[in-house]
Amino acid sequence: MPGLWMKCVAALTVTFAIASPAQAEEISASSPDGNIVLTVSDEGGHASYSVSYDGKEAVSTSRLGMLFRDHHGFEDGLSIAGSATASHDATWEQPWGERRTVRDSHEELSVTFAAEEGPARQITVRFRVFDTGVGFRYELADQDAFQGPIAITDELTQFSIGDKADAWWTPSRQFNRYEYIYRTGKAGVVDDAHTPVTFRKENGVHVSIHEAALVDYSAMSLLALRPGSFEAALRPGSDGVKVHTVAPFKSPWRTIQIAPDAVGLINSDIILNLNEPNKLGDVSWVEPGKYVGVWWEMHIRDRTWGFNGGNDGLHGANNADVIRHIDFAAKHGFKGVLVEGWNIGWDGDWFNNGALFSFTETYPDFDLPMLSEHAAERGVRLIGHHETSGNVANYEAQMSDAFALYQANGIREVKTGYVADAGDIVRYDDNGVKQYEWHDSQFMVGHHLRVVEEAAKHRISINAHEPVKDTGLRRTYPNWMTREGARGMEFNAWGTPPNPPEHISILAFTRMLSGPMDFTPGIFDLRPNEKPPLREDMQRGDPSNRPQTTLAKQLALYVVLYSPLQMAADLPENYEARMDAFQFIKDVEADWEESVAVAGKVGEYVAIARKGRAGGEWFLGAVTDEEERVIEIPLTFLETGKSYTAQVYRDGPHAHWDTNPYDIVIEETDVKGGGVVVAKLAPSGGIAVRFIAKN
Repeated sequence: MPGLWMKCVAALTVTFAIASPAQAEEISASSPDGNIVLTVSDEGGHASYSVSYDGKEAVSTSRLGMLFRDHHGFEDGLSIAGSATASHDATWEQPWGERRTVRDSHEELSVTFAAEEGPARQITVRFRVFDTGVGFRYELADQDAFQGPIAITDELTQFSIGDKADAWWTPSRQFNRYEYIYRTGKAGVVDDAHTPVTFRKENGVHVSIHEAALVDYSAMSLLALRPGSFEAALRPGSDGVKVHTVAPFKSPWRTIQIAPDAVGLINSDIILNLNEPNKLGDVSWVEPGKYVGVWWEMHIRDRTWGFNGGNDGLHGANNADVIRHIDFAAKHGFKGVLVEGWNIGWDGDWFNNGALFSFTETYPDFDLPMLSEHAAERGVRLIGHHETSGNVANYEAQMSDAFALYQANGIREVKTGYVADAGDIVRYDDNGVKQYEWHDSQFMVGHHLRVVEEAAKHRISINAHEPVKDTGLRRTYPNWMTREGARGMEFNAWGTPPNPPEHISILAFTRMLSGPMDFTPGIFDLRPNEKPPLREDMQRGDPSNRPQTTLAKQLALYVVLYSPLQMAADLPENYEARMDAFQFIKDVEADWEESVAVAGKVGEYVAIARKGRAGGEWFLGAVTDEEERVIEIPLTFLETGKSYTAQVYRDGPHAHWDTNPYDIVIEETDVKGGGVVVAKLAPSGGIAVRFIAKN
C-alpha cells in the first residue's frame, strides 16, 4: 500500500569519537525531553550502564557482556574504544493498530567496547533513549576473532532494580509456558520471571523490562543473581547452547520502559519503534475485525473437539453448528467465524502425539468448501485453526499445503496452537533424531517466523496461541496480528483456580505492554459450570471455575485489552438472551485511530480510551480488581468543550462479581470533552462507554 510506512518528519546527526580508556570511561545520553539519562561506563574493565528518570534512579549500575562456547567473551578487561551519537525524529503509519501514526523520537548512542586481553575483538552496544525509556542491543561485527559458527552460552546483560521495588511477574521455566496467575511482591523475591516484568520503585518510578525484535535468537527471561538484581537468561536449545549464529550479528533489543506513573508505561511505543518497518509490501489484505466461533462450547463441555465416530452428536465442528455461527455473525456484523476441531487428529491422544494431526483432511461432518461458500454469501469468512500439539516437525511438513487449502476457500486468518508442556516441542535434527525444544527457544523463534512468512505468501494472517512472546514484530510482519501468551478466558472454564479479579488490572501493565492479545472476552453466562452435564461421562468443571467479573467488566475488556482480531467468545444463545448488553460488543471497533491510557494503578484498576479508525468514535473501558472503587476519568481525549452523547454500560448499584454479576445499568447521558466521568466500579467490575459527537 503506497505510503504505508510514511515518514513525515526526520532529523539525523551523527558524530564519532575515539578515545583512550582514561579519557572515555563514562559517556551519557539523554532522552529528547531530558528526563531520562543513560550513562555508559567501562569502570573496572567492565561494560556497564545505568539509567535515571528526572534525577531518580531507574536502573542502577548494571553489567553488559556476552560469553561464547568456542570464542573469547566480553566479560572483563574491556575499555571503551569509540562511540557515535545520532538524533532521530520521524513518524510512521501502521496499517492497523492501537494508533494510526507512531512517532519515533529518540537519541542514539552506540558504544564500542574492546578487549584488552586475548585476541583483538570488539563488540558494540547500541542504545536508543526515548522519552518513555531505553532500548539497547549488541552488535558483533565480522572480525578475525569471530570466524565460523558462534555459540552463545550466556548473555551477561543485567538489570539492577533493587530488592525493595514492587514487582508483578509470572514464573519462567515452568511447564505451562506464559499461562500463570501473576505474582505480586517485592523485587527481592523474584527468582526467574518471564518478561515483560513490571516494577514500581520506592522513589515512584515505574519500570518494565522486556525485549523487541526477537529474531533468530532465543527469548530472554530475568534470572535473579541476587535480590533485586537480574540477568538476561536466554532459553537454551536442545544441545544446551543458547544461540547459534555467525558474525556479523545483532541481538534483539533489550527494552526498559520508564514512566513516573503506571499509565505512562502503556502510553509508550518503544517496542514497536525498535522493530524494522514492514517487509511484506502491500498488506491491504490484512483485515482487523471481530469474530465468533466454535470454541467456548468445548471448554465448558457442551461439545467436543474430537469426532468420536460421529455417533454422539457432540462434535463441535459440524456443518449445522458452523452454519448457525455464520448466520449469527452475518446478522450482527461480525467478519469471522473460528472453527476448532474440524481436522483429522483430535480423536487420539493428541496432547502427547501431535503427529496425529492432518491439516488438510476434514472430519466427515465438516464440509469446508460448502461452509466457506455459505459464509462468503453472507459477507463472512471462516477463520482457520491449526493445533500442532507442539509437533512442529509434523506441522512444517504440511504447512504449505494447509495454507494453500485455506486460501482456496477464502480463509484470511489462522489461529495456530502449540499445546504442549514447555520444553516438549518436537523437531528432528539433520540425522533424523527426535529433539525437544522450549517454546521460546531460538528454534521456535525461527519456526514462528517461518509460519508467518509462509502464511503471507497465501495472504493469510496469524493469531498464535501458546506462542513465543510478542516483541513487536507485527510492525515488520503486519500479518502477525495477535497472539495469546498469558492466561486467557479459557482458564475461567477449567483453570482451578480461574483468573482472579485483579488479573486484568495487572495484565494491562505487564503482558499487554508487549502487544495485542487474543484474550477472547465477552462471556455473558458467568456461571457456565453450574449447568447440568449433557452426559454422565462429560462432567462440567468445578463451579468455582467461572469468570470472576461482572457483566459490565466483560464489556469493558473490549477496550482495555487490545487485539485487532477481537472475539465475542460466548455462545450465540447467551448473547441473544442479553441483546441490550450485546449492543456494545456490536458497536465497539477492533482497529483504532488513537489509544490512550487515562488512569490506573498496577494491580488495582485501569482506564483506557480508544478512537475507532472506521467510525471516528471514542470508546472507553475501565476495570477494577476485587475492590469496589470510585474513579474519576478525565475526558481529555475528547475535543475540549464539544458535546457528546455517552452510551454507558456500567455496574448496577448491587453488582458484585460473586453475588450479583449481572446487575448492569445501560443508559445515555450528555458529557463534554475536557470534563470528567465519575465511575463507580463494583468488586471486579467495570464500565464501558461509547461517545457519539453531537452536531
